[in-house]
Amino acid sequence: MKALSRKFPYTRSRRLRSNAAIRDLVAEHSIQKSKLIQPLFVSDVSKRNIDIETMPGQKIFSKNGLLKELETLLGLGIRTAAIFPNLESVRKTTFGDEALKPDNFISSVIREIKAEFPELILIADIALDPYTSTGHDGIVVDGRVDNDLTLDALVQMSLNLANSGADILAPSDMMDGRIGVIREGLEQESFTDTILLSYAVKHASNFYGPFRDAVGSKQKKGISKKTYQMDFRNSKESFKEIEMDLNEGADIVMVKPAMVNQDIIKSISDNFDVPVFAYQVSGEYTMLKTAIDKKIFDHNVIEESLMALFRSGSASVLTYFAKWFAEKYD
Repeated sequence: MKALSRKFPYTRSRRLRSNAAIRDLVAEHSIQKSKLIQPLFVSDVSKRNIDIETMPGQKIFSKNGLLKELETLLGLGIRTAAIFPNLESVRKTTFGDEALKPDNFISSVIREIKAEFPELILIADIALDPYTSTGHDGIVVDGRVDNDLTLDALVQMSLNLANSGADILAPSDMMDGRIGVIREGLEQESFTDTILLSYAVKHASNFYGPFRDAVGSKQKKGISKKTYQMDFRNSKESFKEIEMDLNEGADIVMVKPAMVNQDIIKSISDNFDVPVFAYQVSGEYTMLKTAIDKKIFDHNVIEESLMALFRSGSASVLTYFAKWFAEKYD
């Protein structure tokens, strides 16, 4: 970039800040509703929507409630949703057997959604934690999460969800090699257009607690998820994970959590020619929402937090504030 010798008073930076219209004209970044993704939770038993105590303003929806919420979101211009199950009626097992059934609950929900709203883009999570009795993302054998045994289950789960109509599969389990075997399985079954959104950079974070309440996957005592999720002290390790997942067939990569990892989002965006998504996770949401409700912050902090993620290089953001933002700018 050419060096300039701008000097006051001929250069006055405040000229371009003088009113809202001028500021909008020269703004480097903007938030588009089409770039926001709403995560949603759905119960397999409840006939009513249930408030999530640790995520004020968010709900576990009944199936009918979920359909109504999706209709509202589409009307507001939110065109993409990520669906997560809250399971009570099925027995959670070590192997997460429910996820392996072709007619499992979340597959049936996705079929209903796509029949009702074919234009909606649906993201389906690929991980076993809502289905396992251990609360782990993989299968526990002899006191450890068995990577390769879990891979077989993830492939079957992916095929079930692709067959149900999910547009994007999002492996969030952090097993080594998962993207490659899932992509191979999809290709063999002719799901050649199914998009893989890899949670390539998923830290063993302290910000996930409210989400685990929402899906009922609070970890039992024993094995730590730190044995497969990334160490948040590391940043260079992100490049290794990104490279592996792209080489194995990922179309998009995700960074999670978002707000505390903007340095990593920026590095990936600058060094890889691939869309980077960010997940403003449940703990980040609750932290901001609680401060807003207590009038410590006003609602403008939501837009500021999202803008920072787009400014750092995010192509799209999963955020529990998507509906709020769309309503504000409807």
